[in-house]
Amino acid sequence: MELPPFEIITGDRIDPLVFKFQFKNVEYSSGRNKTFLCYLVDKGNTADGLLRGYLEDEHTGLHAEEAFFKQCLAHYDLAIKYTVTWYVSSSPCSACAARIAELLKAWKNIKLSIFAARLLEWEEADVQAGLKALHTAGCKLRVMKPLDFTYTWDTFVENEEQPLNLWEDCKENYEYYHEKLADILQ
Repeated sequence: MELPPFEIITGDRIDPLVFKFQFKNVEYSSGRNKTFLCYLVDKGNTADGLLRGYLEDEHTGLHAEEAFFKQCLAHYDLAIKYTVTWYVSSSPCSACAARIAELLKAWKNIKLSIFAARLLEWEEADVQAGLKALHTAGCKLRVMKPLDFTYTWDTFVENEEQPLNLWEDCKENYEYYHEKLADILQ
């Protein structure tokens, strides 16, 4: 079977069923093979001060993290202080983490916080090295708490004002990933 054309999908709001599947913080994430990246970009006192939306990588060579910098910060300005917050379905792969760390070292006016629903292949040494590189480059890394899922639901999902009913093991899974990330970053 041939895959559809490569693309990055962008939008304002995620379908609720897609969100519940893609952001579920389970340890074994079978079928969750793309990244959803919800973003907030605060450009301070500029005309377009706050940007909000999401990206997903769909059968593409370009990951959502890299697409964010190419599409959302295409007109990067050294004179502007950027505060960028990502809520992602999984933490960056090792290659993306390394590229983001290098970018943060070069572009000192970007403050990036990444809140991940789950850790991608956290047992792999190269993924751990990538997460450490991000942390060393000044990126704030955190696993999404139950309250973060609710915030993301309210901010980025077509929820028709319906509250998010968190899955039964959300808090336990958060604690599991939180502990793993703390061990990696120590």
